[in-house]
Amino acid sequence: MATNQSEIRYLTPPTIEVQKKKFCRFLKSGIKYVDYKDPEFLKRFLNEQGKILPRRITGTSVKYQRKVSVAIKKARHLAMLPYVTDLMK
Repeated sequence: MATNQSEIRYLTPPTIEVQKKKFCRFLKSGIKYVDYKDPEFLKRFLNEQGKILPRRITGTSVKYQRKVSVAIKKARHLAMLPYVTDLMK
């Protein structure tokens, strides 16, 4: 009984990760103004160390990414958000 080494059989089919399409949550929700006085909303755009997440990760459009970064910087200046932290979330 000869077995072919080139033939690979799986017990379960291999999983193929399907990436979800990124979307701008501001355009989808119709948000026109990013409020710097809402730190809970702005925390979604920060990582655990307090750094601003890039567009390629969040999926935010260029126009709103600029508004988000300005709002985060204003909130940091007013001490609503920390500049640097350990394990923010």
